[in-house]
Amino acid sequence: MGSFNLKEFLDNKVDEYNRPDFIENDPILIPHLFSDKKDIEIMGFIAAILAWGQRKTIINKCKELIDRMDGTPYDFIRNHKDTDLKSLLGFKHRTFNDTDLLYFVAFFRHHYMESDSLEDAFLIGQEAGYPLIDIEIALNRFKAYFFSLADYPTRTRKHVSSPFQKSTCKRLNMFLRWMVRRDEQGVDFGIWKRISPAQLVCPCDVHVERVARKFGLITLDKVNWKTALELTENLLILDPNDPVKYDFALFGLGVEREM
Repeated sequence: MGSFNLKEFLDNKVDEYNRPDFIENDPILIPHLFSDKKDIEIMGFIAAILAWGQRKTIINKCKELIDRMDGTPYDFIRNHKDTDLKSLLGFKHRTFNDTDLLYFVAFFRHHYMESDSLEDAFLIGQEAGYPLIDIEIALNRFKAYFFSLADYPTRTRKHVSSPFQKSTCKRLNMFLRWMVRRDEQGVDFGIWKRISPAQLVCPCDVHVERVARKFGLITLDKVNWKTALELTENLLILDPNDPVKYDFALFGLGVEREM
């Protein structure tokens, strides 16, 4: 490719796609509907977990869920009565159903009774006030914590992945990108401070994987946690402080079929 400069090319694509007009057609629109930090965390997490299939459908299903919670997710979760949960019955997106949703609500209620931020759920086992040590350990501990309530539905476990399962953890990594990355563009929120952008792992969906392979950023045959790490390690060479910004470039190139 001669004088082709991959970093320069991808940096330009980050600038092209990491813009406010990216928001309206992406699931990140959902947390952007709110200004309260807890609403942003809750609906950001749910939108990320539901993020498979057509983006328009994902957005519509999340908006339906917001309506079912009277437009105030955190208030609904913290203050609902058992009878209020009837409004959630019948909710479904692909294989995620109301059984899963009711457990999510129970987990969030439990967590926010003890903590002011969902960030703490990704820092289990670490000394209070100190930054994250290892993202892989954090994701494994998060899943254990998420399913620490008694009588959780076994079926719900499939909706929250972990490196221990060898999953790429695409949805969790995407959610962490939303909460942790901070710049002046206004797409990602950057409201969490104890996890560094340099520690994030790039979300590895089919679009990102396909484009990354064309650039030689992924060489492993299988798509699993090691694949996500390989991609991220190569992106760290391009930007040691903010490797996951290239998610915008790789995803955008894939969705727009530029590559």
